Amino acid sequence: MMRSLAERHVAMSGYAGAIPGVSLFVAPSVTCPTSTMYEPMLCLVLQGAKQVMVGDRVLRYDPLSYFVTSLDLPVSGQIVEASDAKPYICVSLRLNRDVIASLLSDGTMSADGQTFGFGISPVTPQLVDPWFRMLALLDTPRDIPVLAPMMEREILYRVMQGPQGGVLRQIARDDSQLSQVRQAIGWIRAHFNETIRIETLAEIAGMSPASFHRHFRTATAMSPLQYQKTLRLQEARRLMIMTGNTARTAHSVGYESASQFSREYSRMFGTPPFRDAARLRSQGTGADDIGVVA
Repeated sequence: MMRSLAERHVAMSGYAGAIPGVSLFVAPSVTCPTSTMYEPMLCLVLQGAKQVMVGDRVLRYDPLSYFVTSLDLPVSGQIVEASDAKPYICVSLRLNRDVIASLLSDGTMSADGQTFGFGISPVTPQLVDPWFRMLALLDTPRDIPVLAPMMEREILYRVMQGPQGGVLRQIARDDSQLSQVRQAIGWIRAHFNETIRIETLAEIAGMSPASFHRHFRTATAMSPLQYQKTLRLQEARRLMIMTGNTARTAHSVGYESASQFSREYSRMFGTPPFRDAARLRSQGTGADDIGVVA
């Protein structure tokens, strides 16, 4: 029932942004791996399945599981189960730090030292119920301003009671290790095309270099330099679609050597920059469809 409700509303021309923080997505076919940036969110698949690669980890989620990330993560994702008869359908909720903090301040949850920044866990009836009531608000839009915040709070409460609770709880704590890693991530994203030093990032995070490197990898499944390289190549792919100029793109994202840029680009995307951009353009993929460093 929740599937049909979501599919019906996503097809309506006036849907976009009906419930603040909530997004619906429907796809009628499987896709090739696509690089993008995940912002802190909770994702629930209603039909079909998706696979994402985060660093050296590959995760698959479907109607039996949900995905949550508390960090900005550069990922490669693809829909692996979808058809015209049974399209891929998912709903996501942007994580709100203030709501999570209010749950902690109410004394209903305790914080912990977990530093994992993302994960997948089984869906429970207790989590599905508030999601259903949230989507049902699409049929009574006048109720959204009053009731949607209540549904959001209940959804986050249910997640915080489960295995991914530690991922959410650290969002609200300024002194958590995950928050310290997040500060460094913000700096990397703002300076992705510059040379970075682990010592600088560790100082921003308020950790020793060794401790920072360990916590960063635990949180993101990649090293700080791998994270930066992924951002660079995602942005490079977007620029290649726009300009098709390999040398200019390499310089724009921080590579001094065009040949090194081409090697690393090919290693990540499977095809040299110019050929990859030409293929994407021929498929109708625009720069806005690629994860943007911002």
